[in-house]
Amino acid sequence: MGQGEAQMDAPSVAQDLDEARLGGVKLSCRNVWKLFGANTDRRFDAVQLAELSPADLGARGQMAAVRDVTLDVREGEIFVLMGLSGSGKSTLLRCLSRLVEPSAGAVMFEERNLLDASPEQLIDIRRHKMGMVFQHFALLPHLTVIDNVAFPLSLQKVGKAERMQRARDVLELVGLKGKELSFPRQLSGGQQQRVGIARSLAANPELWFLDEPFSALDPLIRREMQVELQRLQNVLKKTIVFVTHDFDEAIRLADRIAIMKDGAVVQLGTPEDLVLNPATDYVAEFTGDVDRAKVVSAGRIMRPRTGISVAGEVNMRDKITTIAPRVIGSGQAFAVRDGSRGVVGEIDPQMVLGILLERGSRP
Repeated sequence: MGQGEAQMDAPSVAQDLDEARLGGVKLSCRNVWKLFGANTDRRFDAVQLAELSPADLGARGQMAAVRDVTLDVREGEIFVLMGLSGSGKSTLLRCLSRLVEPSAGAVMFEERNLLDASPEQLIDIRRHKMGMVFQHFALLPHLTVIDNVAFPLSLQKVGKAERMQRARDVLELVGLKGKELSFPRQLSGGQQQRVGIARSLAANPELWFLDEPFSALDPLIRREMQVELQRLQNVLKKTIVFVTHDFDEAIRLADRIAIMKDGAVVQLGTPEDLVLNPATDYVAEFTGDVDRAKVVSAGRIMRPRTGISVAGEVNMRDKITTIAPRVIGSGQAFAVRDGSRGVVGEIDPQMVLGILLERGSRP
């Protein structure tokens, strides 16, 4: 097999290995719509809605904030919904958690359609299985930090000793040990957001919904919170649906990204998929100025092992920008390792240089 042919096969190999890292489908939606306007306080048939254009809906005094969305969120992944303001990303998140009622379609969680759940069942699911963090911290100003974090547990009727211990544990997890008796007004914006994250985590949710949680923060604090989220995810392995309008934030955090426009998903894939193969001009606008070396991983460009001697090893999820000095400087091939699976391929200096030279250019 020649080198060019091997490189063509490498993305699919890397994708298969990366998918094996995640679990099965945790949350899914099928043909979900959300209409606003006249006579939209009822359920509609998704098939019939799909036959209507935006102009048709407008003639009925209606508009689609979410349009015929079907997707799966896998256990243990950070799934990012992104798009410009008004694209429907936050509305879709609220449909997935049923904070707003979808107009059509199905939202499946634990093999049941959440749209069929009663109000009482929804309250129980949200209290025990879902966590939510929003742009505005919504901390209770008259309660201390530890009481804010323990508040959801009191709604679950958890005993005081247990809820205080769990609150202390998550505060330590998010780096706020020693701030338990402070009040929200005594904390910085980043610290307040950490309290919001701790409060959301206290109930140990299976699904974690984050709607632009860092967008109100200063750039440096925002970057710190992104790093903190990555650290927490490495420890907790939550299933996360994260909304942002910032593509840099999306590619930094996401396992997969769904880019939305006018209520519809226009492309869904890994950050590498979107950067290397944008499906539309709209997606290309987001990705055109991205430094590919910061997005593309060793696993994406690796070829099968050839048996030649190697100068060392890199991880398949290492980004090219972090390994380029070692690989290019050595002048030799490096083995690509995938944790417990061992060596799964190799890369050489020419392959790394090929990505570096694409910087700033569109595929």
